[in-house]
Amino acid sequence: MPKKKEAQSLKATCLNSIAQNMQTLWLKDYVDNYIDEYNFLYIIGPFNELAGALVQELLLLLGESRRLTRASLHLLLLPHLTDLSLRSGSGLVSNAITQLVTARCKNLSSLDLHGCNRVPSAALVDLLEGLPRLTKLVLSDTQCNTLVLSAVCTTCKVLRELDISHCKKVVWSSLFHLVYDQTQQAFGCSKLRVLVMVGIEPRMQVEEFIQAVAFVLLVLPGLEYLDNSCVMEALCLIHKQEFEGIRSLDGFPSFLEIANNRKSIHVDDGDPRIVLSLKRVNEVDEHLLPMFSSLCQRAVEVVISLSDQPVLGWTSTSWSHLTHLTVHCTGHHGRPLSQMLPVLGGISAQLKLLSLNSFLYDDAFSFCAILNMCPNLRVLEMHLNPPANSLHAAQDIGQQDPEAEPFNADLRLIQQDFTHLRRLSVLLSNATGPLPLQHTVMLGATLSALLRRSPKLENVSLLCLPCSLDRVFQSVLEPPTSALMRLRELSLCQSRVSRSTVHSLLNATNHLSSLNLSLCPDIHRKDYDVFLKTVQKRRYDLNISWQ
Repeated sequence: MPKKKEAQSLKATCLNSIAQNMQTLWLKDYVDNYIDEYNFLYIIGPFNELAGALVQELLLLLGESRRLTRASLHLLLLPHLTDLSLRSGSGLVSNAITQLVTARCKNLSSLDLHGCNRVPSAALVDLLEGLPRLTKLVLSDTQCNTLVLSAVCTTCKVLRELDISHCKKVVWSSLFHLVYDQTQQAFGCSKLRVLVMVGIEPRMQVEEFIQAVAFVLLVLPGLEYLDNSCVMEALCLIHKQEFEGIRSLDGFPSFLEIANNRKSIHVDDGDPRIVLSLKRVNEVDEHLLPMFSSLCQRAVEVVISLSDQPVLGWTSTSWSHLTHLTVHCTGHHGRPLSQMLPVLGGISAQLKLLSLNSFLYDDAFSFCAILNMCPNLRVLEMHLNPPANSLHAAQDIGQQDPEAEPFNADLRLIQQDFTHLRRLSVLLSNATGPLPLQHTVMLGATLSALLRRSPKLENVSLLCLPCSLDRVFQSVLEPPTSALMRLRELSLCQSRVSRSTVHSLLNATNHLSSLNLSLCPDIHRKDYDVFLKTVQKRRYDLNISWQ
């Protein structure tokens, strides 16, 4: 049965009590006498006894409940903090607050200033110069500019993660200052592994911005993830190796010099090549796969976009490290799902995440065929469209009801257990017409077999499916069974499921905490009211959504 409501933990109870009494008890003397004094290196009080992690939790609790004040920030900026996130109270963060952080929080390794746009650039520079131990820094939606990025380069020697998304004052030339210190004539941020800079792409000087992104990729030897819409253009620029025609900024090394340094690191049989350390890359167009696999041989997570035109780029790729594969069909017609079978042949056993979006469910057996190729999946997402001829097929079979077809859940469609699968999402769009009867029956049987053979599933979404989920869950929950015992979240939006199945789920052994029945045609208001009464009576910690 779903998880029952539990008493709040002692830690949560204590933190809530502190949060509720902050203003009237803990802050009263400070607000009355010292709120405008900024010369305290530290303040002796009850919060000094809290571990740094608890202080951060208290800050988060106050921020999310909108009880965070300037005074409470003063008292909670403590010397033993190692992680500090101010995004929940970004409106309170000013130049004075950053001065307090600089003076008191010398041991910070992680600082999140997302949305703290009241702090001027000069104050950000002073702050960063006082925090040389940072390994993670979030400056998104702040007044970060070239001077701030230059301070990051010269000061944050051990920085591994940086987010400068939506910083309007960051221009293309700023990126050069992030990775090269002109005063010392030395490269910086050599430890950087993750760089997120979404929303800083310019409307003008796009070519210069792409060159700046390429410069960053060439300079940072260990960069594993760069999140920006111009990454692929920058990779193409690097792959062409036509660096002689690129004019360098004054005071910075030339592209040719940097590229030659990278070539000297990776030499294969006397043929110098540039090989980058990127492990995660988004939006790789299919025709660029050969170029991408040549530059990014260590890729672990890749998102690929397919057009309607087939391109033979897969056979020349090397996927020895790939574990997370997402493929989107972006054309008007889509690709048949069966076309993915030969593509997955060489990498299927190593995949932990597989997400296939907007493919045509052309062959009724293609879904289970892909499943049989990928036994080690942790996450599976299948967002499918009916085949192009599904409307004609549906007319040919007349008004046959899938319920009238034999449903053999014991078909040996799945040949192994999925002992690692945690999350499953299957969505069927009906934009191009109904699903043929054979496909509908096979889809239900495949889902039944998959659910029964995935003992560690925690999150399941079965959306807009034409097959009867009553029959699927009836076969899955039929005793004796160990299926769905770890289930926590279940979404059945716009699918065919009845109240009897919902009651079976409420009576089954699981950890269900969220059940979404929105727009299910066979669930009515009176059913929803009964579900809520059952949950309340049995004291389940379960949220049921319906409309």
